[in-house]
Amino acid sequence: MEDRKLNKEKKSKKRPITTYKDLEVYRLSYRLAMEIFWMTRDFPKEERYSLTSQILESSRSVPVNIVEGYSKRRYENVFKRHLNDALGSCDETKVWLDFSKDCRYLLEEKHKDLIERYKEVGAKIFRLVERWKTYV
Repeated sequence: MEDRKLNKEKKSKKRPITTYKDLEVYRLSYRLAMEIFWMTRDFPKEERYSLTSQILESSRSVPVNIVEGYSKRRYENVFKRHLNDALGSCDETKVWLDFSKDCRYLLEEKHKDLIERYKEVGAKIFRLVERWKTYV
């Protein structure tokens, strides 16, 4: 009984969604993309046109696809397609993070932290796909 009460209180404190910036998954994915941007500044220069550009592109694609889908949310298939693209970019970013760790550009602890946060973003995108009508 107490758990239900807490869940109701949490739900009632949620802000209304009036813009893509109100979506928690957008804010999380944007922060992660910026964190990866700053992190890759320390990657070797010879990686600039390979690993660095790939991880930057995939990490930025996550929030960009969320925004593009949200902007077209009245069209279910278009909205879901962009969210699925965001999910794909999220998983792609995890692979580039694996490469970064294995090339020793990224410490194990930082890798684990970023992977966990991208898993959270992926789960939130999946839930958004499932509950898209809530955001129309």
